[in-house]
Formats: sequence, C-alpha cells, structure tokens
Amino acid sequence: MLEFLPPRILDAVRHVNANLLYELRLRADKPLRANVDGAFVFLGERGVCGAGEAICATGGEVEETLFAACGYSVYSVEDQIRRGFVTGRCGERIGIAGTYVYEKGAVHSIREITSLCIRIPHEIRGCAEEIFARCMNGGPVSVLILAPPGEGKTTILRDLARLVSEKTACNILVSDERGELAAGDLGRTADVVRFADKMTAFTAGIRAMRPELIVTDELLPEDYDAVERAMFAGICVFASAHLKRYEDVPKKLFSRYVILNGLGRIAEIRGSEGEHVD
Repeated sequence: MLEFLPPRILDAVRHVNANLLYELRLRADKPLRANVDGAFVFLGERGVCGAGEAICATGGEVEETLFAACGYSVYSVEDQIRRGFVTGRCGERIGIAGTYVYEKGAVHSIREITSLCIRIPHEIRGCAEEIFARCMNGGPVSVLILAPPGEGKTTILRDLARLVSEKTACNILVSDERGELAAGDLGRTADVVRFADKMTAFTAGIRAMRPELIVTDELLPEDYDAVERAMFAGICVFASAHLKRYEDVPKKLFSRYVILNGLGRIAEIRGSEGEHVD
C-alpha cells in the first residue's frame, strides 16, 4: 500500500497508524496533510506535527508520485486521467488537480499537476452488521447509502456485500467504476466489473453474469436509469451517493436509505416512502 510515494513522504506516513489513515493530500510546495481517524493533520519526518514542521512536497515529487502510481505508464491509464483520477495497485484512488487540456470539446489530458488527493481503502469487517440487521430481515433489498465524501460509504458497501454473500450465497455483481470498491473481501459469490461506466457494467453484467444483487459506488443523477433498469429486471442494488438528505435523492427507487452522520455512523434509516425505520 502507498509504495508509489516518494521515499521521504513514505517515511513520514509510516509514523502514522495505517488503520487510521484515510487520506493524503500532496500539494506542490505546501505542507503535507493527512486525514487520520477523521481529522486532518500535518505530517513531518516523524509523523503528526505542526504546520511549520510539515514536509512540503516539491512539484517534481507530486508528478513523480502520479507517474509511479500509473506503473510508469501514463498511456495505460489515459482514460482514468481524463476523468481526473487514477487507481493504485492496492485500490488507492488518486485524485488529480492541474491544468485540464481540451481537444474538440472533450478533455484530452491533464498537465502541470499541482495536487494529489490520495484516498486509502480500508476493510473493516463487521462495520455493516447494523445495516444488514435493520434492512435485511426478509432477505436482500435495495439500499442507498447517503453521506458527504470521506464518511465511509465505500467501506460499508464492501462489508455489506460480503455479509450478503456469506449469509445468502446469492450471485453478486460489483460495478467498480474507479477500481477501489473491490479492494477488499466482497465474499465468495461476487463477480467484479472494473472501470466501466455504470450503464455498461449493469447492462453487460445482467446479460452475461445473471446477478441477483448489483453493488456500485457514487451514483450520479445520470446513473439512476441503469439502477432502474436493474430493478425492473428483479435485481437488488446496493449503492452510495454524495448526498446528505433523503429529500435530495433525484429518483426514489430504493427500499432503504441509510444516512450517515460522521465516519461510518448511522444517523437514520428511511424506507421507500421516506418513513423512518427502526
């Protein structure tokens, strides 16, 4: 994990408990920051420190980090880069900030990379037990997990898929558009489609893999048609969205809506009509 980091930054990171490290922020000529146990801190040579003692990544180190994360072959991940991220070998999602270059109205590349946001995947077995117990009494139902970025949606989805696999042995299709959802144990009955958009993954998966449950991450408004098509075919869907409230969901397709409040904490669960579920 994180082997693509420059040596002095990797040394600093190794002074932090890896189980509590959720995100790194590398900004050219600015202090190194990390999300440790839900709070942002600065990192220096010996780990957590004040801003004045923090390591400042150079522009060269930022670019070298991205190059290394690509396996020293930028061309192999061009499509990802055009979408603003690459995925590391262990499922680390690396967001990219820089100068977007357009060609014929579409993003052609990103140059002059200035910042990287590195999200570290975690597997926390059992973190979805409460959701499973409160939502799956009669078997799997479609569930949408709502929370802002960085509050554990992907980790919960991963564990929820594992629980359903272990307890029901149903066939699960995982639509892993960014290559991070499948960075962990999804159970023995899960099949994974990586780096395809949701409509493509859902359509091909339904035709070829006969899933009983589809699991995907980070729904956008344009993705709800794919979800609706799967549900019309009798398939349950587990998904997440960067939303805070049930009222903000553009299409009310799901049987249960789990709203998080903080890192992995359940604030409330709503039913298909918005009613509160105990």
